[in-house]
Parts: sequence; structure tokens; C-alpha cells
Amino acid sequence: MKNNILEITHLSKNYQDKSGEIEAIKDINLSVNEGEFIVIVGPSGCGKSTLLSILANLETKSSGDIKFSKDDIKLGYMLQKDSLFPWLNILDNCLLGLKLKGKVSMEDKAYVLKLLDTYGLSEFIDKFPSSLSGGMRQRVG
Repeated sequence: MKNNILEITHLSKNYQDKSGEIEAIKDINLSVNEGEFIVIVGPSGCGKSTLLSILANLETKSSGDIKFSKDDIKLGYMLQKDSLFPWLNILDNCLLGLKLKGKVSMEDKAYVLKLLDTYGLSEFIDKFPSSLSGGMRQRVG
């Protein structure tokens, strides 16, 4: 039996604007078991980004419960608009988090270069974000 690592019950998010309250997501229920891979799909404006932003703790929920069963869950989320630094080249953007933690080892740099190659970006490591397409910028992110 697989362990339930994420349980979302009756999750809702409301926003206020000039015309009143907007219901971004309403009564979402979801459970994810260990080892499962899920995809959130739907039409534009249905609340996908809002749900992921709440899970990433970038936004607060209006109501409902979110329970993670483990402290070491790794959640990856790429926003629609990337947050690359325009004054850093692609390689330096990718290494920035490691640089902020202290030093970057040769193994770290080799791993990042391997990932960039895997995503078809190795020939762009010295380029700046403005020279990449939107999809390429998201892959860098």
C-alpha cells in the first residue's frame, strides 16, 4: 500500500476586485500517493496556477486544508513568467542558487552543464535571457 504524501480537502481561493469577490478555485479535493506523478491541466483561467502557487506557499488559501505527510517533500514549480536575471548569462542564472549558499564545486558546475545539455541549452550558456525564446527561458528556470 502506498503512503499518501499530499491530501487537499475542500481547498478554495477567493480574490477581491472592484466588482466584488472572484472565486479562483472552489472546493478542490486531491490526494497524491508516494511515487505518483500528477499533472494539473485545464483551460486558461481555471485555477491551475493559483493551486500550484498555494502549494508552493506563494499565495494563501481562503479555506480548506493541505496536509503534507513528510517534511522532505520536494516540490518543483515553474511560474508562467520566468524570474531569470537579465544581466546574468544562462549558466550564471542556473548557478545562482548554489552561489548564494556558499561556493560552487566543480561537480556542481558539471551537473548544471549536463542538465543544460539535456534540455538542449548547452550552446546558449554564455547567452543572456533576452536572446532566448519563452520556452527556452522556461527550461532554464
